[in-house]
Amino acid sequence: MKPVLLHLPFGVPLYSYGLLLTLSVLAGRWLAIRLAERDGVARRLADRCATWTFVGALLGARALYVATNPGAFDSALDVLACWEGGVVAYGGFLGGLAGAAAFCRAHDIPLLAWADCVAPSLCLGLALTRIGCFLAGCDFGREWSGPWAVRFPAGSPAFVQQKLQGLLPAGATTSLPVHPTQLYESLAGVALLALVLGVRRRQRVAGEALVAFALGYSALRYLIEIVRADPDRGAIGPWSTSQLIAAATFVAASALLAALRRGRVNPSGSTRTVQGGSNPCVVS
Repeated sequence: MKPVLLHLPFGVPLYSYGLLLTLSVLAGRWLAIRLAERDGVARRLADRCATWTFVGALLGARALYVATNPGAFDSALDVLACWEGGVVAYGGFLGGLAGAAAFCRAHDIPLLAWADCVAPSLCLGLALTRIGCFLAGCDFGREWSGPWAVRFPAGSPAFVQQKLQGLLPAGATTSLPVHPTQLYESLAGVALLALVLGVRRRQRVAGEALVAFALGYSALRYLIEIVRADPDRGAIGPWSTSQLIAAATFVAASALLAALRRGRVNPSGSTRTVQGGSNPCVVS
């Protein structure tokens, strides 16, 4: 755990999470624009669309965290301090989709085709930002004594929570061993990146790479949530907020895949009625 990598001039801290988040945005932006250019989108237009997408993603990621943790902020300025941690991946995906949809609609860019260009960036961002989470100590897992379990030092979120729960003996300097769930998600990002790039090379219609990411991530995220222990995720009954969103995402992605296979969604991502069909699927 190393939440602050170093101190810049004038004592300004360089946060591990903030650095990895910035790197993920820069690398993801470059990758999305490069893939869009290969698909025939002008670089300048792709660059602007990427800006809308990633700004929407950052706003959505922070907004969902704030919504699920309303008591965690002392001032309005604290709400904006996302470089210290406190974003939700699913909020980023939904916010990025909203930003992309708005720009694509205004500039007549096929939304699903653009989403296929962004899907690999989402995987790359997941792989990088979760390393930042690991260094910051947030998003930790449940107690576990397996071969790759990790202990976080005194003062870490895992240590503080276990101390409050009375799980640590007096004088403890580290947490109990826990699942490194941050690294599980980082590895999931690497695996999904390989999957999505493979689908892109073989896809027949726009939207298939997006579906591959949505199905893969929702399934993996649901499973990882089972062994997460941080209380900041929010919960509804026995399920975490992310598990419920994962389930809804899996259903929506399955419906989109079915619509794509039936040829009922055009490249812009809107609905078209197939002759002889009924109940057209609406995708926006």
